Amino acid sequence: MGTVRASRRTRGGRARRAAVRVLCGTAVLVSLLAPHGRDPVLATGAQPAFGPVDYAVAVDESASLAPEDMAAEKAAAARIALGDVSSSSHVTVFGFADAESGDQHAVDPVCPRTALDAAGRESIGGCVGKLRSRKKSEGAGTDFPSAIRQGVHELGTGSDPSVPRVLFLLTDGMLDVTDSPQYGDPAHRRAEGERQLELALKEAADQHVQIWPLGFGPEPDKAQLDRMAAGGYQKGCVELPSALPKAEKVSGSKDVGPMLEQIFAAAHCLRYAQGTSERPPATLEIAISPLATVGSIVVDKSDPEVTVTYLDPSGHQVPTTGTYRKSRFELAGAGHAVEALKITDPVPGVWKVKVEAPEGHRSLPVGVSVLWHGELRGAITMDPPSPQAGEKATVTMRLQTREGYEIKNTRDYAGLQVRGELTGDGFAPLPVNLADDGKGPDREAGDGSFTGTVQIPRSANGALKVSGTLTASGLSADTRSESGQIAPGELPVTAALTLPAADTHPGSTVTGTLAVHNTSGTPHTLRLSVTDLRPGLLSVTPAEIEVRPGESGTRKATVEIGPEGAFGGRLNGDGLRLAGTVTVVDATDGNRALVRSPLSVRLTPEPGVWDKYWWAFASTAALIALATAAAVALVRQRRVRRDPSGLMLQLVSEEGDILNEHPAGHGHKQWYEFAVVEPHRSPRIERRSHGKYAVRRSPEGGAVLRTRGAGRTRLPAHGSVPLTDTLSLSLGEETRTPKARRTRASRTRTPTATTPATGEGGSTYESYR
Repeated sequence: MGTVRASRRTRGGRARRAAVRVLCGTAVLVSLLAPHGRDPVLATGAQPAFGPVDYAVAVDESASLAPEDMAAEKAAAARIALGDVSSSSHVTVFGFADAESGDQHAVDPVCPRTALDAAGRESIGGCVGKLRSRKKSEGAGTDFPSAIRQGVHELGTGSDPSVPRVLFLLTDGMLDVTDSPQYGDPAHRRAEGERQLELALKEAADQHVQIWPLGFGPEPDKAQLDRMAAGGYQKGCVELPSALPKAEKVSGSKDVGPMLEQIFAAAHCLRYAQGTSERPPATLEIAISPLATVGSIVVDKSDPEVTVTYLDPSGHQVPTTGTYRKSRFELAGAGHAVEALKITDPVPGVWKVKVEAPEGHRSLPVGVSVLWHGELRGAITMDPPSPQAGEKATVTMRLQTREGYEIKNTRDYAGLQVRGELTGDGFAPLPVNLADDGKGPDREAGDGSFTGTVQIPRSANGALKVSGTLTASGLSADTRSESGQIAPGELPVTAALTLPAADTHPGSTVTGTLAVHNTSGTPHTLRLSVTDLRPGLLSVTPAEIEVRPGESGTRKATVEIGPEGAFGGRLNGDGLRLAGTVTVVDATDGNRALVRSPLSVRLTPEPGVWDKYWWAFASTAALIALATAAAVALVRQRRVRRDPSGLMLQLVSEEGDILNEHPAGHGHKQWYEFAVVEPHRSPRIERRSHGKYAVRRSPEGGAVLRTRGAGRTRLPAHGSVPLTDTLSLSLGEETRTPKARRTRASRTRTPTATTPATGEGGSTYESYR
């Protein structure tokens, strides 16, 4: 056995560390999900979503446990004290191995049954320090019978029989009492151990104690774990297979956390979902169902130095204590390796968990998950609502939240059982098979509507009632019923309602058509209403319609959507789906139901100004862009048409001889400035900034000459204007392309400023620019 135990030490250490860390997280969850002082009451007035729990945790303490593993166990068990647990919930923690001599004990009851109030949490934090890793001489075996008996004793002594009793048994080995004298002669100890295990399991079943074993590593025998799970109390929190105790076995530490959370959820009728996992800094995601009424986002930080921030589906950071947008928050475990944020009435959708850590604390992954309890409601209808005896009727049970929103994600109600029944006068109760499989009367598989048909007995002669019951682990059971009456032959008034499936916004309306037909000789008053959802979300007008004798026609029926404030901050970009039932009854005929029509409305936030008038903004922007482009083009065209570049300026004598030619450049502000130098000796044109003369093109053709002190003069393409008493200015032929002209003009230079020459303007020569 020594070799086997040494092997167990090396193989089981890492798994045990992970198991203890998750054990701590489980304790935090219990503290979070249990009520604080008094059971939490939902804003809708529903019953408490999660009751008290009595549970014990048995930790394998055999010699395979390394010192560092035990240190991790102590730290993990101490975190139990951080939870917010009511005084009606209790916890017991003890270690176990085996007793190999008369002065040894198989069980170390380190934390007796303790109420987890503030004082109890403090005592739990101290007593878990007594957990110890046993030496080989102190008992290195695995005594399951003694561990189970200890758990049964702790859970049964002074406890309330109506409170669930659960024993979590964590082990990295199998039954081993070969060195325990209390099991008799060595040759028969194994058989006696098996016999004592059977007796211990029977005692657990008699005391209503469930056993949920979890094995780690290669040593535990899965068949033996299954035997212990099946030997305890078998009635779970609900009568569903998922709530029956079962054993699990994982091979590595990476699987310990998710598996233990699943076991915890199954044992306590919670629902579990796993989110993403990354190393910090990172933003993790976890989805919370619209069915959730209370839940805990659990963050396995691995390192206490990791800090966590929580963002709701709208991106708002939520507090870790107090209330925000009708939700209540409580944080437990801050500053430790596992923390959990309990949320009462959480906003459904994808939550984000931002995790950060200082340098040196970012090597381990951080995982996020959620455990939640919820409330599922149904809306039941029968078509026709007032059938005749012998007629076939279609029954539909539609799933929705407690507020009246549709449920479309099948994962939210996985494991759901739906039972239907028809009762009434003149016949025995009949079962109604309801299914969401897309077959027969069911229109679409997996759409949250369970449909079936039932034949109304011919002996039926009065009142009818169709009922449906929803049952699922982690969801409060719900029974809905709808009453009707057997129609006595042909009804005096019939009605049919047509309502479109709508995609709309708060404060808007949906209009349908109500076809009415009155074959009687008296007027009938019909009353319209919307049922199966919270008041204030939908209403129908008119509330009453009077159908005249012999009238056959149609009337308008308008469903009005409540204002945005009626949805309590639940309305985000993804929208909501309202699921109501529009009912029409004949008040004149004893409130006989004529119509029960399901109504589905997809609701999205009221669009902003941009969403409403984007087309107008886009059109305006396009017009502005076109106008701007046209203005720019016009300005550019005007500049091109007035640009003097390329004009050939000619100095002409009195006799008509061309004395000098000078190509104009682009100029300054479309004016090419120049001066006439040496007008009496060697007249020529040279560019001068602030020269006496300036020229630019004219849009009408030719050019315009500006003379300082004399204004502007039109210079025709074939003509001249006087500059001095002996000189005139005319335009020559443009023989080069504009680009060539620009190139030449840009290369033309005037004499440098050091040249000792002056013109009429008296300025020194400047470089051509």
